[in-house]
Amino acid sequence: MIVFFKFNLNNPYLEYPLIIVSAFFVAYILSTITRGVFAKLLNIASETLKVDVTKFNFIKNAITFTIYVCFTIWVCAMIPPLKHIGDTLFAGAGILAAIVGFASQQAFSNIISGIFIVIFKPFRVGDNIKIGLDVSGSVEDITLRHVIIKNPENRRVIIPNSLISSQTIINSSIVDERVCGQIELIVDHHTNIDVAIQIITEEIRKHHNFLDGRSEDDIEENIPEIRVLVVEINPVGVQLRGYAWAEDGGKSFFMKTDLLKSIKERFDTTGIIFAQMPKITFGK
Repeated sequence: MIVFFKFNLNNPYLEYPLIIVSAFFVAYILSTITRGVFAKLLNIASETLKVDVTKFNFIKNAITFTIYVCFTIWVCAMIPPLKHIGDTLFAGAGILAAIVGFASQQAFSNIISGIFIVIFKPFRVGDNIKIGLDVSGSVEDITLRHVIIKNPENRRVIIPNSLISSQTIINSSIVDERVCGQIELIVDHHTNIDVAIQIITEEIRKHHNFLDGRSEDDIEENIPEIRVLVVEINPVGVQLRGYAWAEDGGKSFFMKTDLLKSIKERFDTTGIIFAQMPKITFGK
């Protein structure tokens, strides 16, 4: 409980009003200062969270309400005729705080997790991320309670911050948005591998989304801009894997779908036979 000086005036009709006026004056000053500090912190956080600070006005109002309630209880405790009311309010406030604390522990967990996201920045608004095994897409909004992700189907997935904090996050945009897509094809054992590799290389090179992903060191070492490798020979056939860089995940996906079509058409004209249906493996 906050303890202030006690007026030593003989006239209670003067002492009690002074206590009330002084208490609420101090409450007003403290509330103004607290709201100002909190508003500054929200302005800083909003630049990272990409949200409107007016969404958090209810928090500032809740702080003001709490301060005035505390000072009201203190006034009741300082004035003897109201002391019984003050004791009752203290007891009720303790029970209410316990109930609210128990009911709001999940909400506070989300808020703390949201603060950690702001501080450590595992992702930002606009990043392409994958959370766990099921959810992937572009981060559309980050709040103190949850994160909104727009998935490839243009649907919004809302995930509480506390849940995200316990998941593995793959961020394709945090440092470099470029994506190296992998195109895997299995051709018949009798296929001329050099011809198949040449076709895949040519189709990748002429695609409009293709990007030379080599570093300066790779260029100096004469590493080819497109690599098509034989990764496995099994009873089914010969597995080829082509690496194709693109600016981001979206362009990489559509480039791979186009390449599967164009490579299939080129294989048909040269008599190359697939050992089984081609498959696409995402990621590096």
